Amino acid sequence: MSVGSTLMRMNLLFRRDFFMLLDYPSRTFHASCALFAGHNKWSKVKHVKGPKDAARSNLFQKLGMMIRLAVKEGGPNPELNSNLANIIEQCRSKSMPKSSIEAAISGGEKTKSSYLLFEARGPGGASLLIEILTDNAKRSFQEIRHLLNQHGGISSDGARHSFEKKGIIAVSGKDQSGSPVSLDQALELAIEAGAEDVQEAEDEDEKAIFRFICAGHTIRQVREKLDSVGLCSVSASLEFIPTITTQLSDEEMERASQLLEALGNCVDVVRVYDNIA
Repeated sequence: MSVGSTLMRMNLLFRRDFFMLLDYPSRTFHASCALFAGHNKWSKVKHVKGPKDAARSNLFQKLGMMIRLAVKEGGPNPELNSNLANIIEQCRSKSMPKSSIEAAISGGEKTKSSYLLFEARGPGGASLLIEILTDNAKRSFQEIRHLLNQHGGISSDGARHSFEKKGIIAVSGKDQSGSPVSLDQALELAIEAGAEDVQEAEDEDEKAIFRFICAGHTIRQVREKLDSVGLCSVSASLEFIPTITTQLSDEEMERASQLLEALGNCVDVVRVYDNIA
């Protein structure tokens, strides 16, 4: 993500009878659009150091960890493990060497590392979920607690309740014909595809994208449907999405950014999720 990346969440609820008229199953639907530049301070602070600025070796290391974790959870065959297939696709989009991808898959079959989810609170009471892949849980926990103490955070068993795990499908802001896609079009197609939420955002190159959110077990079907109606899906993954957000002051945002950067540089940390608005 870039410094200029902006994002806000605006929920639009559709009535039950509206979906019945459309002949779709009744459900609550959400839509999110981009916030005006400068209004979402956290998105600017948080993404100052994104994949574009990260060391190439560190980026590949994290992707390799994600592959090993996916293999550990669902096996080494991407045709039978959709999560692994999605991560391999992300690796290829980042130009990760084929040999490194294959080595990570092979390492995932042999690894004795354990997957752990560390719950914490950051500056201002923000909830954090820290995914860890480690062969020494005690060492990893000690290091993470040390980083939390350094940057105004604490371990907290209740942080998990601020998130739910969802499927995320990133879609280009242009359709297969090269025409721009509006938020209204994305909303209509999301309903048709069975998505629960749409977020308007920007990718690392500041190009418009949409994030379609769906139940984890429907991610493949929703992605295929979005592609079939003319959209261009870029990637798909399972992520923790905040159900409750936390507002921070400018000072707390700066400290939170420093904490997330420190955690991201930790060898055993795969990914860090936050609920900062």
